[in-house]
Amino acid sequence: MEFQEENMDQPSGRSFMQVLCEKYSPENFPYRRGPGMGVHVPATPQGSPMKDRLNLPSVLVLNSCGITCAGEENEIAAFCAHVSELDLSDNKLDSWHEVSKIVSNVPHLEFLNLSSNPLNLSVLERTCAGSFAGVRKLVLNNSKASWETVHTILQELPDLEELFLCLNDYETVSCSPVCCQSLKLLHITDNNLQDWTEIRKLGIMFPSLDTLVLANNHLTTIEESNDSLARLFPNLRSVSLHRSGLHCWEDIDKLNSFPKLEEVRLLGIPLLQSYTTEERRKLLIARLPSIIKLNGSVITDGEREDSERFFIRYYLDFPPEEVPFRYHELVTKYGKLEPLAVVDLRPRSSAKVEVHFKDKVEEISIRLDQTVAELKKQLKTVVHLSTSNMLLYYFDHEAPFGPEEMKYNSRALHSYGIQDGDKFFVEPKSK
Repeated sequence: MEFQEENMDQPSGRSFMQVLCEKYSPENFPYRRGPGMGVHVPATPQGSPMKDRLNLPSVLVLNSCGITCAGEENEIAAFCAHVSELDLSDNKLDSWHEVSKIVSNVPHLEFLNLSSNPLNLSVLERTCAGSFAGVRKLVLNNSKASWETVHTILQELPDLEELFLCLNDYETVSCSPVCCQSLKLLHITDNNLQDWTEIRKLGIMFPSLDTLVLANNHLTTIEESNDSLARLFPNLRSVSLHRSGLHCWEDIDKLNSFPKLEEVRLLGIPLLQSYTTEERRKLLIARLPSIIKLNGSVITDGEREDSERFFIRYYLDFPPEEVPFRYHELVTKYGKLEPLAVVDLRPRSSAKVEVHFKDKVEEISIRLDQTVAELKKQLKTVVHLSTSNMLLYYFDHEAPFGPEEMKYNSRALHSYGIQDGDKFFVEPKSK
């Protein structure tokens, strides 16, 4: 396949347009009919060698293709007018200017993934960022984008709803000069954020935040008053603190200050290491009365009640100074519950029973793991009959049909459900 020659002043390497032509040529990406394919063959500039030859879906995935530059902008505009999602992750784009050339020619672009491109090597000018104005979801994971770059993006993307800033080695957060009212979701996992003073800046910058994913950071405590937390994150519905450094229950209680919080993820934190899996879940549910989903699993009404009752019993024997305030709230709701009785569910190994023979009654202890034949051998010394001359009956006082003859010598005694106080009747066989 022939490609239009790149202009001499463009950077060396593979261009966006070159990779696009290779991947979506009729030979590599044949036209397929059917709903949902998003196939579109737009008109191209007169004289373009690619005219009517590309079948492009509205979602373009061009990751790991070695792209360093945009290529012919007229052709990008011609072929990508309908494109709404573009994945350019893990390429070699190191110039925001080249990215801008691509994006400015994709007018309906809503999702853009620029992860793992060395864009930290260039400065993002506001004029370039302006070409991103329609983007609603932007992924900058492992791009090492500076906070100055992020601020420029925030000022130029008025409709940005989701922002991914993972794996960028952030140790601090730099506040933007203006708030971003549109952002609903922020993924900022796998960074080095340790101090709550940095996290609170996110609340200041993104007052409409609905979902905050802070997993794999090193946050050790939430140092903020309850009133201030409510003002910082007034719309936060979901927070992930997976594998953070939280180590005290007071930090978990602080989450109740977020007025709209419904979903929490809290696996792998130091605080929970000494508890069993059951204790972790129940203690968390009981402490967080407003959440409806924990670690991805919905909390039913029955599970919440079980957890809250468990919480009361868990703290029954703690010294008063160690009992959390939540305990008193739940005692008001359910009363002061008694400890659950310990029930031994292991099968009984023996029973004390009465043996009746003629006019004699003798109480003996029998093993329940033996067979009827073995019991008869035990009874030989009690009734002075041989096993071959012995008829044995078991009387269960709850059975409606009277004594049951124990005919089968190989049957195990435990299968009869024998209890203490049950009766056995022995008679000699008739001659």
